[in-house]
Parts: sequence; structure tokens; C-alpha cells
Amino acid sequence: MLQDTNAPSRTEEAGTTPLDAGAAETTTAEPEGSAIETLVGGEELRVRLQELIEWVQSQMMSLDSAIQGAILFLAIAPAAVFGPQLRKLIQSQIAPRVPYGILRRAANAFAHIATPIALLIILQIAVFTLGQLNMANGLVAAGVSLLTAWIVIRMVTLVIRSPFWSRVAFYVAWPIAALDAFGVLDDVIRQLDAFSLPIGEDENGVRQSFSALDFLRTLAVFGVLFWGASIANRFIKGRISAIDELTVSFKALLSKILDVLLPVVALVAALQIVGFPFGTLAIFGGAVGLGIGLGMQRTVSNFFAGFTLIADKSIKPGDVIEIAGTYGWVTEMTSRYVSIRTRDGTAHLVPNDKFINEGVTNWSHSDRVVRLHAPFGVSYATKDVRALARKAEETALTVERVLKTPAPRCNLMEFGDNSINFDLRFWINDPANGTMNVRSDVMMAVWDMLHEMGVEIPFPQRDLHIKSAPQGFSMTREEAKRLDASHRREE
Repeated sequence: MLQDTNAPSRTEEAGTTPLDAGAAETTTAEPEGSAIETLVGGEELRVRLQELIEWVQSQMMSLDSAIQGAILFLAIAPAAVFGPQLRKLIQSQIAPRVPYGILRRAANAFAHIATPIALLIILQIAVFTLGQLNMANGLVAAGVSLLTAWIVIRMVTLVIRSPFWSRVAFYVAWPIAALDAFGVLDDVIRQLDAFSLPIGEDENGVRQSFSALDFLRTLAVFGVLFWGASIANRFIKGRISAIDELTVSFKALLSKILDVLLPVVALVAALQIVGFPFGTLAIFGGAVGLGIGLGMQRTVSNFFAGFTLIADKSIKPGDVIEIAGTYGWVTEMTSRYVSIRTRDGTAHLVPNDKFINEGVTNWSHSDRVVRLHAPFGVSYATKDVRALARKAEETALTVERVLKTPAPRCNLMEFGDNSINFDLRFWINDPANGTMNVRSDVMMAVWDMLHEMGVEIPFPQRDLHIKSAPQGFSMTREEAKRLDASHRREE
């Protein structure tokens, strides 16, 4: 082979010597340990990416994966054919023979998801067949796991018909089933268990921590216990309501205690089950409790005021009350407020401590029979005031809601500046239907009675007397009005 010895070498053409080239190689190797690569974990990241690519090439792009993907896709066709047939079979042969209740709902749920069930059966047959042929079936098995989880979740939601448990099944059970199907559930659990927060030291000086896995376990256990506590709360409240010997206020007090006590017991039990170290919260819990107590002072005041109102029976559901200009009847008493429904149909939520601090007018505290007043005045020209009082009492009885016993009473109250003043007093036994409306009806009846009897209802009158005036003095009507107004202000 011929070689041109006169031709310059490649190193010489580049204008560098072999020594310079080695230095250049050394220079280009230095950036491998740069700060950016250290920050992002360059070498480790490259290794993980390489492992991921190799796994995808070996697992997802192999012939076995292609066969399993084709099985998953082609299984939809026979499922779409046999699913409706299975639904008709269940609806015509099985569901009519099942007794009503949860079994009937389960049969109808099977009919509703007949096509996914048919797909699950076909995929199970495919997994068994691939296993007999000594072929890989992991992808199809993962599909079977996910489909099984979906069918179970759907069955639970259709049978129980609870929106809460439907959301729990969708957001909790389905992700867990998906992680388990792909074989990464154990890794996720280990990562959650590794992520923990220190919460202090126990009595023995051992540092304690609370991991994310413990938090999720606490939520799960508390959800189950809270659901059970809610069922127990409704059951106990039903039993309490059926006891006629207990008063309404005492029943409301027991209901309040149950509403507060059972959730607290469920939370403490959940923390105890997951092994929460309560001893580490001795000092921290005291400080937090003090801060919460100061911040929630008004809330705590309302809470204990609610218990006080129920315990002393000052107000109770169904009472007709008036507080701060709000008139209506009590419809609900909670741990924070009392709901008052007014005649306008609106609900006023009044804090409990307002009843303790400002007081309340209870129209039906001990007796629902209450007395109302309808004052009126007549002219001094009226001769027989006794007959007028008797007529006013008879007129009050013409109003439907006025009671005959106790009977109305019309009293002469005073001889006023311009009129003889009476006070017509009458009784009603339904203050929940309003008091101002029946008072208005009585006063309208009295008005008609006075006009029928020809009795004058006086009104204030003033006469202007001018004792002296200069000769030739004249005054217009407008000036007289201004002078009269000035005299009224002086009086």
C-alpha cells in the first residue's frame, strides 16, 4: 500500500501536537463532574433512563407483548357479542327469581355490567391458555386485575347506592388496584413509609415520627369508623326520639352530645389503631390547645351557650321567640347557632351566646297562650265610656283567633291631653302564626265599631292666639304657618 510521506498528518493539519491533543482530551473530560450534573444527578439519571429504555425494548416491544396486546384488543369483539346475551339471561331468568332487597340489586347490577363481565371471562380464558402454552401473560394478567377492580367497584356503587362510597371506591380502591396490577404497589408503600415527619420524643426519649403511610392509614381507618359512628348515631337518635318520657330539650341535648362525642371517639380510635404516639404531644398539644382556645374563643362560647340553652330549657325547637327585632319560631338548635324561621319564610341564624348575653322573649316558654294589646283613644264628647268598653270587648271576640277564655278586657288607661285612652287586651294561643296580624285585625274591627257608634277619634289640634299686633300689621298665610311652626318647636 502506498502512503504519501510528504502529506501532513491530521494532527499537524489541525495545528496541534500530540501533546496538545492529550491536553485537550483532559480538558474535555472535566465537565463530567460539573455542578449542573451534580444537581440533577446526571450519571444516575442517565443510568435510570437507560434501564427504562432497555425495559421498554425488552418487555413492550417483544413478540410476547405484541401477542398480548392483540389479545386485549381482539377480546372486545366477542365481549360485545356475548355481553348483551348475558344481560338478557340475567334479566329474564335470574333477577325475577331473586327476592327484593340487596340480592335483587346485586342481580340488576350484574345485568348492568354484563359486557365487562363477559370481557373478564374471555381474558381469564386467554391468561389460562397462554399459561398452558408456556407463553408470557403478564400484560393480559394486568388487564384482568384492572378490569376485576373496576367490576368490583362498580358493583359496590350499584348495590350500595351511596355517593360517598362511590367516590371512595373511585379515588382510593381504583388507584390501589392499578398500582398492584403493574407491580409497583410495594415500591409506592415503601416510599410513603420513608417520607416521615418527626413529632417529638416519647417518655423513654425515643424519637418518634409520623409517615405519609401512617397518615393515609389513619384516614382510611377514620373513614370506616366515622361511617360506623354515623350509623350508630342515627340509630341511637331514633331510639331517643321514640322515648315519650323525655322532653324535647333533653332529646336535643343528647343529640348534641352524640354529634360531638362519636366523631371524637372515632378519631382517637383511628389514631390508636395505627399506633400514633400520643405521649409525644404532651407539650406540643398544650401549646396548640392554648392557641386554638384563644383563636376559637367565640366558637367555644357559642358551643357551651348552646348546651346551656338546652339544659335550662329556656328555648327549645318549636318555641315562638323574639330577639333583636327578629320574631319567629325555633326550627333547629345546633352547637353554634339557633335557626329562627320568620313569618317572611326566611331563616335567621342567631349565635347561641347572643341569647345568653342579650336575653330573649319567649312567647311560648311555659304556655302558648299569650296576651296582646290594642290601644285606642276617643273624644271627650263620648258620654257612656262603660258601654264603649263593653262594645270593644265584644268586637275583639269577632276576630277568629281571639280566645273567649280568658275573655278580652278593655281598660280605661288615662285621661289624655286630647283623648280618653283605652287599652283593649285579648288572648291568643297560636303565636307561631304571628301577633301583629291578629292585632291589626282587632284594631280594624274596633275602627269599624267606633264609626258605627258615631264615636269621634280625636287628633292633636292647636289654636294660634295673637295677643297684640302693631297698627296696620298684616300677615300672609305662609307667614302664619312659619310662626305656628316656630311656636311648636318652642313647646
